[in-house]
Amino acid sequence: MCIRDRYTTIRDKNMSKEDKKVKVAFPHMGSVCIAWAAALKKIGVEPFIPPYTSKKTLSLGTKHSPEAICLPYKLILGNFIEAIEGGADYVAMITSPGCCRLGQYGNSIENALVDMGYHARYIELSLYDGIKGMYNVLKEISGKNDPILFARAINIAIRKMFLLDDLEENLAYYRAREINQGDADKHYAKALQYIKDVEHSRDLKRAKKLAFDEMKKVKIDEKKEVLKVDLTGEIYLVCDAFSNQNITKELGKMGVQVRRSLTVSSFIKDAIIPKVFRDGETHLQRAYRLAKPYLMRDIGGDSLECVSDVAYANERGIDGIIHISPFTCMPEIMSQNIFPAMRENCDIPILPLIMDEQTGKAGYLTRLEAFVDLMRRRKRKLAKEKSQSEKIAVEVEKKFVHKFLKAI
Repeated sequence: MCIRDRYTTIRDKNMSKEDKKVKVAFPHMGSVCIAWAAALKKIGVEPFIPPYTSKKTLSLGTKHSPEAICLPYKLILGNFIEAIEGGADYVAMITSPGCCRLGQYGNSIENALVDMGYHARYIELSLYDGIKGMYNVLKEISGKNDPILFARAINIAIRKMFLLDDLEENLAYYRAREINQGDADKHYAKALQYIKDVEHSRDLKRAKKLAFDEMKKVKIDEKKEVLKVDLTGEIYLVCDAFSNQNITKELGKMGVQVRRSLTVSSFIKDAIIPKVFRDGETHLQRAYRLAKPYLMRDIGGDSLECVSDVAYANERGIDGIIHISPFTCMPEIMSQNIFPAMRENCDIPILPLIMDEQTGKAGYLTRLEAFVDLMRRRKRKLAKEKSQSEKIAVEVEKKFVHKFLKAI
């Protein structure tokens, strides 16, 4: 955990923490803001959720970013600018050590905000600092030192994050099968509100039931030919709808059920939850196991997970996998160069997509439509070949039985 102390906030100059509730903002990355908001409310801090990421956000971030920096950086900086202009006292983000430039975001964003003349305190939370790191961040923000209160705050945030990811996976199921386009998203908005409204961990079980019961109201065609696709790549782009141009929704319209291989909850399971409380193999443990024949060590970012995700999708007989990455992201470029070497053992279609602020939606959708068409034709071809093989096997068995009976 790192606090940038050379910021002097307006709050520090003019008022004490008792005079005003501290406003803390996190960048958008999928539904992570909802989980963090629950933790902040628990400790008496006001969560400030910036306006949802938009073209304006991207424009602001791009204007004040280094030219060759990746798309997630530009969007995060844009979120922070909008949050500070909206009155946030703190801006906070998750970081991690290692080869990825994510570990260098802090210094660069700090300098950019100072150069622009903004007065807000910047906080970094390294996920690999675990529960202790989260505790220290909550302590700094709130000015309190209450272990029981912080434990409750961390508990509700983590449990909400797991529930939010489960709900999004459920949404993908209904999107691919809905009869009336848009119904799944309409019911998802209502289901999401049940989880947002929960203030105590004890109420999450009831909220989960209400949310999933709401999703069951979506009218679906259970006989529809649905393709199953795994989405992997850089975690921000995988989780954030604006940055990936709503890829899960667009694929849902085409009858594709998307499973995000990388989620915030899987990251939490690896980095924060103690080993004794983990249930089954974590994503990172599976990554080291399945990626080993192709990638001997972690080269930064989410590269190890991406390589293993291809092998895991192949194991499960998934129809295809989409790898999405920011332009100039070196770990993901390395991953894409490993994929061809995996084809001998992994017979699965792979679509690499590279995103930046210049990516146009029309060409992007054309590539998705072509990939879906390829997967659908491949699936039908494999089904036909399987059917023919089964017929041949039955005929061979009949001839054998006939010859055997004749011999008797």
